[in-house]
Parts: sequence; structure tokens; C-alpha cells
Amino acid sequence: MTGPDPFTTPDPKAVANSRIMDFARHTGRDGTDYTALHRWSVTDLEGFWGAVWEYFDIDADTPYEQVLAEERMPDARWFTGSTLNYAHHALRDLADEDVAIIALDETGSCYEVTGGRLRAQVASVAATLRELGVGQGDRVVGYLPNTPHAIVAFLAASSIGAVWSVCGQDYAPQAAADRFAQLEPTVLIAADGYLFNGTTHDRREATRELAAHLPTLKATLLVDHVGLPWPSRAFPSLVVPWEDASTRAEELTCTPVPFDHPLWVVFSSGTTGLPKGIVHGHGGVLLEHLKTLGLHSDLGPGDRLLWYTTTHWMMWNLVASTLLTGATTCTYDGSPAPFAQLDVLWELAARHRVTVFGTSPQYLLGMAKYGIDPSGHDLSSIRVVGCTGSALPASAYPWVRDHVGDHVLLASISGGTDVVSGFAGSAPNTPVWAGELSAPHLGVALAAYDGEGFPVVDQVGELVVTRPMPSMPLYFWNDPDGIRYRDAYFSSYPGVWRHGDWITVTGHGSVIVHGRSDSTLNRNGVRLGSADIHDVVERLPEITEALVIGAEEPDSGYWMPLFVVLAAGVTLDDALREKIKEAIRTGASPRHVPDEIIEVPGIPHTRTGKKLEVPVKRLLQGAPVEKVVNPAAVDAPDLIDHFVRLSTERRRRPA
Repeated sequence: MTGPDPFTTPDPKAVANSRIMDFARHTGRDGTDYTALHRWSVTDLEGFWGAVWEYFDIDADTPYEQVLAEERMPDARWFTGSTLNYAHHALRDLADEDVAIIALDETGSCYEVTGGRLRAQVASVAATLRELGVGQGDRVVGYLPNTPHAIVAFLAASSIGAVWSVCGQDYAPQAAADRFAQLEPTVLIAADGYLFNGTTHDRREATRELAAHLPTLKATLLVDHVGLPWPSRAFPSLVVPWEDASTRAEELTCTPVPFDHPLWVVFSSGTTGLPKGIVHGHGGVLLEHLKTLGLHSDLGPGDRLLWYTTTHWMMWNLVASTLLTGATTCTYDGSPAPFAQLDVLWELAARHRVTVFGTSPQYLLGMAKYGIDPSGHDLSSIRVVGCTGSALPASAYPWVRDHVGDHVLLASISGGTDVVSGFAGSAPNTPVWAGELSAPHLGVALAAYDGEGFPVVDQVGELVVTRPMPSMPLYFWNDPDGIRYRDAYFSSYPGVWRHGDWITVTGHGSVIVHGRSDSTLNRNGVRLGSADIHDVVERLPEITEALVIGAEEPDSGYWMPLFVVLAAGVTLDDALREKIKEAIRTGASPRHVPDEIIEVPGIPHTRTGKKLEVPVKRLLQGAPVEKVVNPAAVDAPDLIDHFVRLSTERRRRPA
């Protein structure tokens, strides 16, 4: 394919030594031609996913009868007849002396969990769960920070065929209960607190409140993480200290379950209503994560992954799945940039010889804006910098090259909690174009659909997936007839997954993400993704963050304000307003210069860092706040009140 020159091209030596090249050789294909490899992966689903099963040596207790028994979505049925267990694969290749997990925190302290210790702890907690009455299909939930305790608890639950779910302790008890109560859990596992930006957050009473909201609990396992003594006040269920639960001498046995047996429930953000419980299966996650981590991120024995995440973001699930590849995973408790040491993640990556470093666009842009230079640390071990959560602007690419290293593959990734994986990103054998995702992931039949439902190239369209992926949800929790599930993804194009992102598939095979399609700016019929505006405006040193909204009005008008958070000491005067407008004219679109530029104290996000574009838009259109957004699902609920006041004040203006 022809097109603009890429920002970087694959290093032939790195490609030759990569696992994706080894996989291609294993299948008799040319690993230097990613486009051809991808074409095969989506035109021959049975051949490709059968090869993934074989290459990663899936250890099934019962062999599969057919790779894909039913292709039409959402009724696809994968590897029918097979039984296996995710936890078995996560633990099977760890030697006792291998470092399985490195536990890190913002103070710089750490400890290691060896393969032998991890296996012993999982076996012990699994035996404890069985004694507490947890059986196959029962739910175990975690109210935990990103520490090894969460991984141990998850693997213990999955080893006995129980269903796992977790959220971070920055969720209030009621917000956590909004998720967990739907599952009717048997056991809750919770920590005494967590670290963030120099503060130890006490969550002992919050844990007791959460347990009181979960009437189905038989027991609560209490984890001593930050050294706070648990209060003597009674819990509504049996209490078991984590130390007792995790130090028993037990043999690990993993229960074989069907390929599509539920593994975990992950939840939607819940910003506009009760969070949706999205259920994924043992086998689908196993294959999808081996493909994503093993082939795209090139992880294997001897590698180390450090990806900043919280336990309620889907990236935590990938952090746990690092163990499937035989690599070491790092957990991290704390702020990504604590005031005591803004570059602590880079220092930890250097100290522990991390090979895959994962973060968000906001983190990289913040590093650049505030002049943080990580190159003072030895980052030569890092091969991949992964970045997800939103579109990574083109301006970040030179910064990573100049401050992390020109040897690094900068892998901007787009995916979703819905498939707990990526739709598009990079691989060792793909070129990288600044501001673009290199290509659709292997096995992902991705396209951009126009308004008539036809695929388009070099035009903005809806992100769709036209053929099934093994990690698509089994179902939504409490959706027995599947109506909500079908409506969420398949109501626009029957048999085709519509994700809700606005993308361009380029003529040279890359993917550009423009933002959520339901927040697309549509001025006089000309569409533009909100991310294109945010990218341009947030490059300005005077702007910390921005949010643009296109709101249709009752009189058929269209109001497009731009909300900006200013850097310290900056004033939003006429000169800065004109500078912002000119940046948008020249860097994005002259037709999408905002009607107003309004200073705000902050931009509200979901707890996984996504801007609340659609809820803010609906608030500005006059919708009642209780029908638009659940404050408990917002990182800074007071900001919602600010936008409600803005909406009220605007409606009171004289016509």
C-alpha cells in the first residue's frame, strides 16, 4: 500500500527475533508481510485461531470438536466440546524460582512473588474458597488495589470455576455495590486501604459498608495491605484474615470447565445508569490474550510488563494475563505521577528492566507538557511503549522517541472492555505512523462503515467488526434473553458488531480513531471527531485539558462550545481565545472553530479516564442530571454540578 512515510519502520533484526515472526513460520507464512498475515487471519478464522491454539500449546482436558461451529454474531460458538481452565495456563509454565509478579508502589518499595509462592498462595486461597462454600459458577468479588493479592484471588477463583469480578477502592461502597450486588457474590475479598499521591487511604469502614450491601455473602476475606488494623466492629458475614486464607499447605488443582464457561464479569462505566456486567469466558480470554500479549506485544519468558492501571479498568485483566505468556507482570499501587517523584514509573521501569511499558495518552502528554525527561534513567530494556484509553496524538510520538528511545515500538492501541482486548494497534512487524494505529489486530475483521452500511477507506465511518472474535462477550449479566446485548452492538447492522467509535481506515492500512461516534461533531453536515479538536488544543502549553461538545438545540440550531482547563497562572483572554481558534483552523478544521471557549475547573471522566463527552452534551441540552450521569461513576462528581450550572445559566440568557 502507498501513503505517507511512516514515523518508524520495523527493525529487521527485531522482526526476525519476534514471536509474531515465529508464529508466521509455524503456520508457513511470511511474517514480514503483516498485511498478508492479517488478511489470512480474518478470511480463514478456523485456520488462524486453530493455529493460535496449537502455537501456544493450549492444554485442554477435553479436545475441541470444531474451531467455529456457528459464525453469525452474536451466536458464534468457538472450540465446541473442549474443556480447559484459564488459571491452569497462567500457572503451568512458572518454575518455582521464576519471578512471577513484582509488586511496586509509588514510594519505590517492592517485593517479588516467585512462581512457587504464587502457585502455593493460589492453591491455599482456592481451598479456602471451597471450604466457604464457593462452587463452580459462584461469584467471588474483590475490592482491591492493583497488588498481587488481586491476581492471587482471581486465579484462585478461576481455578475452581468460580466467576471473578473486581473494582478499585477509590469506588465508594455504594458504587462498588451497584456492580457487585448484581452478581449475588458468595465471597468478598477486600484490602484495608491503598496508596495515592503520598496518602494512605483507609478503606476499612468502606469495606464493612460494602459487605452490608451484599446480603448473599458467606464470608469476607480481609487483606492487610497498608498496615491498618481491622476494626472489631462486626461484619455481616464470617470474616477470614487473608493471612490464614493464603498460607495453608494445599495442592493446586484446576477444575476443567467448558470453553465458554464464565471467567469474569467486567463492568461498563455506569455513567448513565446501572453498570452493565459484561461476561467473558475462560477459552475466549485465554486465546485472545495470548494473541494480543504474545504476538502483538511480543511477551514471553524473560520479559517484564509494567502497565499503569486500576483494577476496574480492563487493562488490569491484561496485566494478570501476562502470566499466560510466561513473562513477569508488575503490579503498581499509587499515583502514576506522585508529587514526590513525577517520573517514578520510569525509574521503576529502569530498575526492574521492564520490556513492555504501558500507559495512557494523558500521561505521555503530561510528561511532555511539564518537562519531565525520563531519559536520565536507563530505559534500554524497554522494547514497547503501549498506550491506550484514548487516541494518542501525533505530537506524542517524537517525545517518546527523544525521551524514551528511538529503539522503542510506540504501540497506540484501541479496544474496549467489551472484548477485553484491542481492535487495532501495532506489532513488531508493522510500520508506525504518528497519530495512527498501525493496523487492525490479527483476527479482527475491522472496517469503517459509512451511513449506508458500506465499508469505506480514507473516509470517516463507524468502527465495525464483521466477523466474530473469541473474546466477544458470552452475554450481559441479568440479560437472559440477550436483548440488551444484541441492542448494544448489533442493532445498527444485523450480524455486524458496531462498537461506537468513529474511525478512518487509511489507504496504507492504518486506523485513525476520532472519538466516540455518538459525540461526533456535525456542523452543517461536516463531521469531525472530537479527538481531532482535543489533540490540537491540548498541544498548546496554556491548556491542560479540553472538551468540545456539539449540541443540537430545539430550534434546529447547533451549539459547539469548547471547555478548557488552563495551566497554572494562565488567563483566558482574547489573545488566548484567538490562539486556540487559529490552532483549530489550521490543525483540525476551519469549519469546526467553536462558538464559545469557556474556562472550567476540570473535565469530568469515567473512573478509567475517558472524558464524559455524551453526558456533558446531554446536560448542556437540558437533560436532568439523574437521567444523564451517575455521579458515583465519575472521577470528580463536583464537576458535574459545574456543568449543570453552566447549562442553567445558558438557558436563562435572553434570546
